[in-house]
Amino acid sequence: MNRPTAIDLFCGAGGLSEGLRQAGYSIVAGNDIDPFAGATFVATHKEAYFLEGSIRDLDASDFLKATGLKKGELDCLAGGPPCQGYSVYNHQRGMHDERSHLFREYLRIVEGLMPKWLVMENVTGIMSAGEGEAFQGVLAGIKELGYNVEAQILRAEDYGIPQERRRVVFIANRIGLPIVWPERTHGEGLSPLTTIHDALSDLPSLSNGEDAGVCGYASEPKSDYQRELRAGSNAVYNHAAPRLGAINIERMQHIPQGGSWRDIPFDLLPAGMKRAKRSDHTKRYGRMKWDEQSCTVLTKCDVHWGAYIHPEQDRSITVREAARIQSFPDWFRFEGPRTEQYVQVGNAVPPMLGRKIGEAILFAESALADTRENELVASLG
Repeated sequence: MNRPTAIDLFCGAGGLSEGLRQAGYSIVAGNDIDPFAGATFVATHKEAYFLEGSIRDLDASDFLKATGLKKGELDCLAGGPPCQGYSVYNHQRGMHDERSHLFREYLRIVEGLMPKWLVMENVTGIMSAGEGEAFQGVLAGIKELGYNVEAQILRAEDYGIPQERRRVVFIANRIGLPIVWPERTHGEGLSPLTTIHDALSDLPSLSNGEDAGVCGYASEPKSDYQRELRAGSNAVYNHAAPRLGAINIERMQHIPQGGSWRDIPFDLLPAGMKRAKRSDHTKRYGRMKWDEQSCTVLTKCDVHWGAYIHPEQDRSITVREAARIQSFPDWFRFEGPRTEQYVQVGNAVPPMLGRKIGEAILFAESALADTRENELVASLG
């Protein structure tokens, strides 16, 4: 039986693609404007055709030609139009930001491909930006094309990912099936939440600014999460600590696990933070706790932005550690300059969440197949 097909628009490094592949999809094509993310996608999705460039310069026919599919044959079109225009971290966010309108390009490609299913992901800010204009525009646009659509906020930690991350997910289909959402697997009454220790405790120690190159693991897997992410990899890649100045190292030495800028002596604080209220900037200069989850992995794991200090080592987390927190498998190597690697990781849909979404869609499909089989048996009986 052939695997269902998927195309990923605004694919970045391919986190959502990797999740769908783990669920059982064949990723036949991807598109992104970022050449560094594209290099990672090409290296990690060798079965897919990559179309580099702005979505505005592409038509549905380009994807059909690349994949050999005809209109209506694609099983799933996935995508996450750039979210910076909606992000709460963008204090000028709103519909005036041209990135806020890229969802219309997604809908244009939908109209030309007419896939059976749609999956679209974005930051929760899309629900409020422009008084909800973009959110309602997405829903209305999908419905106008003949799809049944629903949207929910999914929490990454509910699905075994060691990170507090909330994203709006749209799921739609035009084949008359109900929308099935992935059931929570972790949290109260379920499996324990995955912790930073579960995610990172087997990785080699590093000093500030140290680049381990391609190196071995520090230990055997210490958790099921590590065991799963290490499958298919015999080494650790992208594990290099950014070099921070001496003043930042001195600040870190005062910060315990779970602590933050509030633990830094006043005379060591950056000038701007000396004027801050104790209630401000709650995650700045935060040190992770082994037994808790990470804050949201952003495009810069900068200690000035959030809690990105290693639980025990006086340094900020590496690209590999950020990728572990995002649930990327260890064989998944990120290309380009290190700053661009962080961007790729931070922009990605956690593959483990993508897999849960893909599995939910395939469950809806299998339920339909079972119903039809039962109806056929009944009619023959």
